[in-house]
Amino acid sequence: MFESLGERLERSFKILKGEGKITEVNVAETLKDVRKALLNADVNYKVAKTFTDTVKEKALGQNVLTSVKPSQLMVKIVHDELAQLMGGTSTDINLDGKPSVILMSGLQGSGKTTFSGKLANMLKTKKSKNPFLVACDVYRPAAIEQLKVLGEQIGVPVYAELESKDPVSIAKNAIQEAKSKGHDVVIIDTAGRLAVDEQMMSEIAAIKAAINPNEILFVVDSMTGQDAVNTAKEFNDRLDFDGVVLTKLDGDTRGGAALSIRSVVNKPIKFIGTGEKMEAIDVFHPERMADRILGMGDIVSLVERAQEQYDENEARKLQKKISKNQFDFNDFLAQIQQVKKMGNLKDLASMIPGVGKALKNVDIDDNAFKSVEAIIYSMTPRERTNPAILDSSRRMRIAKGSGTDIQEVNRLIKQFDETRKLMRAITQNQGGKIKFGRR
Repeated sequence: MFESLGERLERSFKILKGEGKITEVNVAETLKDVRKALLNADVNYKVAKTFTDTVKEKALGQNVLTSVKPSQLMVKIVHDELAQLMGGTSTDINLDGKPSVILMSGLQGSGKTTFSGKLANMLKTKKSKNPFLVACDVYRPAAIEQLKVLGEQIGVPVYAELESKDPVSIAKNAIQEAKSKGHDVVIIDTAGRLAVDEQMMSEIAAIKAAINPNEILFVVDSMTGQDAVNTAKEFNDRLDFDGVVLTKLDGDTRGGAALSIRSVVNKPIKFIGTGEKMEAIDVFHPERMADRILGMGDIVSLVERAQEQYDENEARKLQKKISKNQFDFNDFLAQIQQVKKMGNLKDLASMIPGVGKALKNVDIDDNAFKSVEAIIYSMTPRERTNPAILDSSRRMRIAKGSGTDIQEVNRLIKQFDETRKLMRAITQNQGGKIKFGRR
């Protein structure tokens, strides 16, 4: 995500390296490169021009302090303007209704159905809501079944009327059903088309008029680039939606939609989809995204993801086991499961300042833990809790059982031993105490 744009912007700033001050000549040269970088990332031309004009005006109005280099000042100005371009601050979803009704809109293939499941899961797990999913896509044969599968996966009920072809009636009936069963959020998945057409627009406008939703979200595939912005404008003209959801930001996308869409439709980006898993949904934070575009990482989001998997009681138990040198392969496996729940590994690495750039050409497979898990699962319960008994014959059996070789098994056991020693040393240096608590 945004790797190409980040690299091009970095090259642009190099023009100012070695310069003693910002002048109209060198800033013009830098911004010419910045504009090219934005256009190559599929940013709307008018948006790119306005952006660089604003940056130029601010850069020429700044006095460069002796402790700040011109290139550093330009990075700061570009960062602030990127954040402002994408909305400045994050925007909450409206959950004021009883129940709150959220209407999903967008083209077919944009990820509406999957995102409906992700949003329901997020509201259930993070906001303690009791969501209700509604299948109003009566045209795509697999849409209702897909929503049911997702609902079952996350433990959220799905309302559908298999014999009905009237999405307006289905939506109204679903809201009554939600009220009677005590659901406080209703998420309505609607039909899409391969392109904007009058039938689709009239239908979703009729649903809006009938149910008066608290929130209308427009879901767009960020990989469609500038077309995403044009589609957003057409939907907004008809629906006056409340916010945008960008899906597939983990893919090979140039990111132009994220940088253009706010300016064109003047509606905030509220969420981003960052993978296939139901947990792969993030609130959109413009400043943090600007950090990531410029290679500064996103430590705040990384910490937040870690805290979501953090269990204080389990952490205390683990600390006691470490201090007594009782950390075993069951604990090791549990830690791996927590890391996996945090999301895509390369995405996580990109949140660490400097690491994303270093790993730009490295393929980090999300299945990297599979062989490790296979080896641990091939151990007996006694072997997992007593790693010291893993002699050569046991290791050979584990290698055969896990479909790996003896070298991989030996390597994992060595890494485990080193990890255990390091964790115990850290605990001992802290006097056997670890402070717990959230920010």
